[in-house]
Amino acid sequence: MRAAVLYTPGDIRLEQVEKPQPGKGEVLLRVASVGVCGSDLPRMLIKGAHKMPIICGHEFSGVIEEAGPGVTGFALGDLVTVPPMLPCNACDQCATGNFSRCRDYDYFGSRRDGAYAEYICAPASNLLKVPEGCDPRAAAMVDPASIALHAIWKAGGVKMGNRGAVIGCGPIGLFAIQWMLLMGATEVVAIDVSEEKLKLARQAGATHTLLSTEEVPKDLLSDIIVEAAGHPSSINTAVKLAAPGGHVVFIGIPVSEVPLPNAAFQHFLRQEVSLHGSWNSFGAPYPGPQWTVTLDKLASGALKWEFMITHDLALEELPGVFEKLRTDRSFFFSKIMFHP
Repeated sequence: MRAAVLYTPGDIRLEQVEKPQPGKGEVLLRVASVGVCGSDLPRMLIKGAHKMPIICGHEFSGVIEEAGPGVTGFALGDLVTVPPMLPCNACDQCATGNFSRCRDYDYFGSRRDGAYAEYICAPASNLLKVPEGCDPRAAAMVDPASIALHAIWKAGGVKMGNRGAVIGCGPIGLFAIQWMLLMGATEVVAIDVSEEKLKLARQAGATHTLLSTEEVPKDLLSDIIVEAAGHPSSINTAVKLAAPGGHVVFIGIPVSEVPLPNAAFQHFLRQEVSLHGSWNSFGAPYPGPQWTVTLDKLASGALKWEFMITHDLALEELPGVFEKLRTDRSFFFSKIMFHP
């Protein structure tokens, strides 16, 4: 089969590799659609993966082509989406249903081969059957949408009439805007460095949009803020954007140190703001309502997704796209999808 293989950061080759064979309790999937996650950029271009060479790609849907021994509840031809974490089911965090904090997990696309390929094998325990009529691209976007939902729940959820805010309007941020509105937020503030991203935020339903260079008016302080950019400046903005007693939840992954100026510290201290970390998207029973609710809302159309896709490409274009991501700072994208 064809696969995009990462050898070292920046060295991505489209190659013929051996097609995997499903073992006990596994299925062989023909990859229908796979999205580029923001975490793929440093992984494939800067830091590398846990092991290399490796096939990356963890936001995907696929069609069951073959089932190994012991697989029940699925049929050949079923379209499924695949939670990318394989929890150990043995540690204290798994025992309490906190699978996102598993101490000994495996993961498609970073610790084992992922879906930038024509085929992939996955345990049947990691499959969610996609409702009839759901687009495979929507099914491949359950992962980023569920990450946004997991984060909002970590911060206590949105109450009717709250004002929400999102900093960083990539796909996860765009889903966070929509989740806040579905939960009853009357206003959502969106902040980004890019006017193009703010246009997408308005399509997602944001009622106020600001460039990161603009001062945030005091009357836009928000009850719940999702920080989805991971830059030190946006992290500090998120802290200072919280209304008294507000909640800030951090999804973005910074690559440099994050200094917290005294003004930001004093704000969350004196205004009794709660700061939350959020990692991955999983709950109990695995993969949790984060995934099942998200899949339902994507399939029903309650969550909009198609407007986020800026590129929908064949697999052979992947190495060139990543090279462009590495070298061309003017290259605009939101969600990049491949259909192997």
